[in-house]
Amino acid sequence: MNLQKFSPWNWFKSEAADAPAAAPPAETQPRRGELSPLLGMHQELDRWRDNVMRQFGMPSFESRFGDMPMLLRPHLDIAERDQEYVITVEVPGVEEKDVKLTLDDQRLVIEGEKRQESTTKEERYQRVERAYGSFRRVLDLPADAKVEDIKASFANGVLTVTVPRSGEVKAARREIPIQ
Repeated sequence: MNLQKFSPWNWFKSEAADAPAAAPPAETQPRRGELSPLLGMHQELDRWRDNVMRQFGMPSFESRFGDMPMLLRPHLDIAERDQEYVITVEVPGVEEKDVKLTLDDQRLVIEGEKRQESTTKEERYQRVERAYGSFRRVLDLPADAKVEDIKASFANGVLTVTVPRSGEVKAARREIPIQ
Protein backbone atom coordinates (compact mmCIF):
# COMPACT_ATOMS: atom_id res chain seq x y z
CA MET A 1 0.00 0.00 0.00
CA ASN A 2 1.50 3.32 -1.06
CA LEU A 3 0.75 5.84 1.70
CA GLN A 4 2.16 8.76 -0.28
CA LYS A 5 -1.07 9.01 -2.24
CA PHE A 6 -2.76 10.38 0.90
CA SER A 7 -0.33 13.31 1.02
CA PRO A 8 -0.77 16.05 -1.58
CA TRP A 9 2.97 16.72 -1.77
CA ASN A 10 5.79 14.75 -0.21
CA TRP A 11 7.98 17.46 1.27
CA PHE A 12 10.31 14.84 2.80
CA LYS A 13 11.23 12.55 -0.11
CA SER A 14 14.84 13.82 -0.31
CA GLU A 15 15.21 13.73 3.46
CA ALA A 16 14.20 10.07 3.48
CA ALA A 17 16.73 9.41 0.71
CA ASP A 18 19.47 11.16 2.75
CA ALA A 19 18.65 9.13 5.87
CA PRO A 20 21.06 6.32 6.59
CA ALA A 21 19.61 3.06 5.42
CA ALA A 22 18.99 0.40 8.00
CA ALA A 23 21.77 -2.13 8.00
CA PRO A 24 20.65 -5.41 6.54
CA PRO A 25 20.55 -8.23 9.05
CA ALA A 26 23.61 -10.42 9.06
CA GLU A 27 23.08 -13.73 7.34
CA THR A 28 23.61 -16.40 9.94
CA GLN A 29 22.67 -20.01 10.20
CA PRO A 30 19.70 -20.50 12.49
CA ARG A 31 20.46 -22.33 15.69
CA ARG A 32 18.57 -25.47 16.49
CA GLY A 33 15.09 -24.64 17.66
CA GLU A 34 15.31 -21.00 16.50
CA LEU A 35 12.20 -19.71 14.76
CA SER A 36 13.98 -18.25 11.74
CA PRO A 37 10.86 -17.49 9.65
CA LEU A 38 9.26 -15.72 12.62
CA LEU A 39 12.40 -13.68 13.24
CA GLY A 40 12.52 -12.66 9.58
CA MET A 41 8.87 -11.63 9.67
CA HIS A 42 9.48 -9.55 12.81
CA GLN A 43 12.43 -7.76 11.16
CA GLU A 44 10.37 -7.11 8.03
CA LEU A 45 7.53 -5.61 10.11
CA ASP A 46 10.05 -3.35 11.87
CA ARG A 47 11.41 -2.15 8.52
CA TRP A 48 7.87 -1.57 7.22
CA ARG A 49 6.87 0.44 10.33
CA ASP A 50 10.02 2.59 10.13
CA ASN A 51 9.42 3.25 6.42
CA VAL A 52 5.82 4.34 7.11
CA MET A 53 6.97 6.68 9.88
CA ARG A 54 9.63 8.24 7.60
CA GLN A 55 7.01 8.87 4.88
CA PHE A 56 5.06 11.01 7.33
CA GLY A 57 8.17 12.90 8.43
CA MET A 58 8.56 11.15 11.77
CA PRO A 59 11.77 9.53 12.97
CA SER A 60 11.82 5.77 13.07
CA PHE A 61 11.79 3.94 16.41
CA GLU A 62 15.33 2.78 15.79
CA SER A 63 16.60 6.31 15.25
CA ARG A 64 14.44 7.70 18.06
CA PHE A 65 16.06 5.45 20.65
CA GLY A 66 19.43 4.51 19.23
CA ASP A 67 20.77 7.50 17.29
CA MET A 68 21.46 10.71 19.21
CA PRO A 69 21.64 13.11 16.20
CA MET A 70 18.01 12.31 15.38
CA LEU A 71 17.01 13.61 18.82
CA LEU A 72 18.37 17.05 17.83
CA ARG A 73 16.30 17.10 14.66
CA PRO A 74 14.01 20.13 14.90
CA HIS A 75 10.26 19.82 14.49
CA LEU A 76 8.63 21.78 11.74
CA ASP A 77 5.18 22.82 10.58
CA ILE A 78 4.19 23.45 6.98
CA ALA A 79 1.13 25.61 6.29
CA GLU A 80 -0.25 25.81 2.75
CA ARG A 81 -2.03 29.05 1.96
CA ASP A 82 -3.47 30.41 -1.28
CA GLN A 83 -0.52 32.70 -2.00
CA GLU A 84 2.33 31.06 -0.05
CA TYR A 85 3.70 28.20 1.99
CA VAL A 86 4.82 29.02 5.53
CA ILE A 87 7.36 26.70 7.13
CA THR A 88 8.12 27.15 10.83
CA VAL A 89 11.04 25.30 12.36
CA GLU A 90 11.47 25.02 16.13
CA VAL A 91 15.12 25.42 17.10
CA PRO A 92 15.11 26.25 20.84
CA GLY A 93 18.48 27.04 22.31
CA VAL A 94 19.99 27.72 18.88
CA GLU A 95 21.17 31.17 17.90
CA GLU A 96 20.41 32.72 14.52
CA LYS A 97 24.10 32.67 13.56
CA ASP A 98 24.14 28.87 14.01
CA VAL A 99 21.34 28.24 11.49
CA LYS A 100 22.05 27.94 7.76
CA LEU A 101 19.34 27.97 5.09
CA THR A 102 20.25 26.98 1.52
CA LEU A 103 18.43 26.18 -1.69
CA ASP A 104 19.63 23.29 -3.84
CA ASP A 105 17.46 23.25 -6.99
CA GLN A 106 13.98 22.59 -5.58
CA ARG A 107 15.29 21.40 -2.20
CA LEU A 108 15.30 23.66 0.84
CA VAL A 109 18.06 22.61 3.24
CA ILE A 110 17.92 23.74 6.87
CA GLU A 111 21.10 23.03 8.82
CA GLY A 112 22.41 24.16 12.14
CA GLU A 113 24.29 23.39 15.26
CA LYS A 114 23.10 23.45 18.83
CA ARG A 115 25.61 24.46 21.46
CA GLN A 116 24.12 24.81 24.91
CA GLU A 117 25.73 24.83 28.31
CA SER A 118 24.14 25.37 31.69
CA THR A 119 25.96 25.70 35.01
CA THR A 120 24.45 25.32 38.47
CA LYS A 121 26.48 26.25 41.54
CA GLU A 122 25.28 25.26 44.98
CA GLU A 123 27.07 25.31 48.30
CA ARG A 124 29.05 22.12 47.91
CA TYR A 125 28.76 21.16 44.28
CA GLN A 126 28.79 22.49 40.79
CA ARG A 127 26.93 20.92 37.91
CA VAL A 128 27.65 21.68 34.25
CA GLU A 129 25.46 20.22 31.51
CA ARG A 130 26.23 20.53 27.82
CA ALA A 131 24.27 19.70 24.71
CA TYR A 132 26.04 19.78 21.36
CA GLY A 133 24.98 18.48 18.02
CA SER A 134 24.09 19.35 14.49
CA PHE A 135 20.82 18.93 12.64
CA ARG A 136 19.69 18.89 9.03
CA ARG A 137 16.24 18.96 7.46
CA VAL A 138 15.71 18.68 3.70
CA LEU A 139 12.40 19.77 2.18
CA ASP A 140 11.40 19.21 -1.43
CA LEU A 141 9.55 22.29 -2.60
CA PRO A 142 6.42 21.88 -4.73
CA ALA A 143 6.49 22.84 -8.42
CA ASP A 144 4.50 26.04 -7.80
CA ALA A 145 7.06 27.45 -5.33
CA LYS A 146 8.71 30.72 -6.37
CA VAL A 147 12.22 29.89 -5.19
CA GLU A 148 13.63 33.29 -6.15
CA ASP A 149 11.31 35.05 -3.65
CA ILE A 150 11.85 32.89 -0.53
CA LYS A 151 12.18 34.90 2.68
CA ALA A 152 13.23 33.80 6.16
CA SER A 153 13.12 35.31 9.63
CA PHE A 154 14.29 34.14 13.04
CA ALA A 155 12.81 35.09 16.41
CA ASN A 156 12.67 33.44 19.84
CA GLY A 157 14.07 30.11 18.66
CA VAL A 158 11.69 29.78 15.71
CA LEU A 159 12.80 29.99 12.08
CA THR A 160 9.99 31.06 9.75
CA VAL A 161 10.44 30.50 6.01
CA THR A 162 7.90 32.00 3.61
CA VAL A 163 7.76 30.47 0.13
CA PRO A 164 5.50 32.38 -2.29
CA ARG A 165 3.41 30.37 -4.76
CA SER A 166 3.29 31.13 -8.47
CA GLY A 167 -0.26 29.87 -8.96
CA GLU A 168 0.63 28.30 -12.29
CA VAL A 169 0.49 24.71 -11.13
CA LYS A 170 -2.81 25.06 -9.25
CA ALA A 171 -4.66 24.36 -12.50
CA ALA A 172 -3.31 20.80 -12.55
CA ARG A 173 -6.47 19.71 -10.74
CA ARG A 174 -9.68 19.77 -12.72
CA GLU A 175 -13.10 18.24 -12.53
CA ILE A 176 -13.93 15.51 -15.00
CA PRO A 177 -17.56 15.52 -16.19
CA ILE A 178 -19.47 12.26 -15.83
CA GLN A 179 -21.36 11.28 -18.98
